[in-house]
Amino acid sequence: MTRTRSQTDPDKVRVFAIEAARLVSDLKCDQVSLLDVRGRSQVCEYMVVANGTSDRQMRSVADSLKQLGAELGMDRWKRDRDSGGTWIVADFVDVVVHLFEPGQRAWYDLDGLWADAERVTWKRPAGEKARKSVRVAADDDE
Repeated sequence: MTRTRSQTDPDKVRVFAIEAARLVSDLKCDQVSLLDVRGRSQVCEYMVVANGTSDRQMRSVADSLKQLGAELGMDRWKRDRDSGGTWIVADFVDVVVHLFEPGQRAWYDLDGLWADAERVTWKRPAGEKARKSVRVAADDDE
């Protein structure tokens, strides 16, 4: 199964996915996974899955991801969350970011669901600094 709808440069998509995983980690989410689901998913090319510490922190991270997407030419298509504030999804079409409260992450087990997907190395090489241009901005849409 291969996605054929994407018109975005595959290298640009991969760079954004890696930068998104790095940003999520920089903003104190943990257990960050970057899954290469190309050829496996009809929905996206890459999936970032991470644990947040609270609803407020996860909303802040989702807002920062929107800013990162704008900077890298990967505008966010949609953001949604559950009513309990235990899961937020930021959909950039080619890259989907899932921010979970740890118990919800275990319940949905996306890592297990996509166990056959390649895990992409996203951590910065030693000595490379975090992006400075991304700042947390208020976001009106839920």
